Amino acid sequence: MKNVRQTVPSLGLIIALVGFPQISESIFTPVLPQLQRAFSVSANRAQLTMSTYFVAFAVGVLIWGQLADKWGRRPAMLAGIAVYLAGNLGLMLSPTFGWLIGSRLVQAFGASAGSVVTQTIMRESFSGLTGAKVFAHTSAAMALAPALGPLIGGIMQTYFGYRSVFGTLVAMAVAVGLYAGTCLPETQPVTTKVKRVNQMALLRHLLTDPVVWGYGLLIGGINGVLFSYYAEAPFIFISHFGYSAVQYGWLGLILASASLLGAVLVNWLLNWITPEQVALGGLLFSVVASAGLVGAAYLDHAGLLLAFVFLTFLGLNVTLPNALNRALVGYEAVMGSASGWFSLGYYLMVSALTYGMSWLHNGAVETLPWYVLVLCSGMLVGFVCLVQRSSQVSMQEE
Repeated sequence: MKNVRQTVPSLGLIIALVGFPQISESIFTPVLPQLQRAFSVSANRAQLTMSTYFVAFAVGVLIWGQLADKWGRRPAMLAGIAVYLAGNLGLMLSPTFGWLIGSRLVQAFGASAGSVVTQTIMRESFSGLTGAKVFAHTSAAMALAPALGPLIGGIMQTYFGYRSVFGTLVAMAVAVGLYAGTCLPETQPVTTKVKRVNQMALLRHLLTDPVVWGYGLLIGGINGVLFSYYAEAPFIFISHFGYSAVQYGWLGLILASASLLGAVLVNWLLNWITPEQVALGGLLFSVVASAGLVGAAYLDHAGLLLAFVFLTFLGLNVTLPNALNRALVGYEAVMGSASGWFSLGYYLMVSALTYGMSWLHNGAVETLPWYVLVLCSGMLVGFVCLVQRSSQVSMQEE
């Protein structure tokens, strides 16, 4: 049987599918102080709407990844969007904080299809230098989408109340569902549909693959930094510096600019140096910038703080595309299931790191910068070890 696929999805559709889960996460951030007051809960408990999101998200990527292999990419994606819509409706109707958390879990479970199925589609549709550049564009979207989320959430909350944010999510679910239902092709190679994947054997292989571990920790760490920022930033800029929800929302454009510039730099640098060198340079830059972030926090200067936030995320957005593109090279025949297990691991890491920021929350401006510096430094050390290990393996094979 020929290994063929019907067609390749458009870049615009890929960006829409990979972006809606990210917007769903960060659109909450401007309303965290309002949720704290509306449901009479502590700031730490309000931040649970961030960390619990990734628990259900992590479980979802595993389930949807396997269903993408069993059903096909298109049916799995459309089913995920339907569950996502149900979760958003639950959020809009939430009478209690417990109901809100439950609906958030349903929303995250459905949204996770937008991550794992889309990445599966990308990995089997694009490869080599083209794949690296496509992942650069989509990783920019993955950073741009949550950067726009706070702006959307801030505007909706200010003018229409915090429940209008949930209504916006419902509308987005309907729009994405119609777009995917109309334009998403089936990209799964025909031959992989007839194979049963031995999940335990695949999991053992992934767990003993140092490259998978290295890139998984890198992807989880970068996203952990991003969403730890989104969990803590409202309390820094709204509660401490006195920004309005709309003003805070506009700050998302700083991260959007960092993601877009990072994508441009990746596409340019790949013409001159290897993807590993690009990633290493981005990590080193982020460590230096996060050290400046710590200094700005102790100076209690909002402008400097924002400047170093931009520089830190610029470095991370230079690194992320390489990690996403190269993480599962060699797993093409079981890409849906491999993406599910892989994403389960790194989203559990994102959840743990975001929860760690909630646990450390004490109202001090410098807590987040120190947390970011430690995480960036750890990722740099880990990636250097990965590159050295890969070089040793290559020398032994020669």
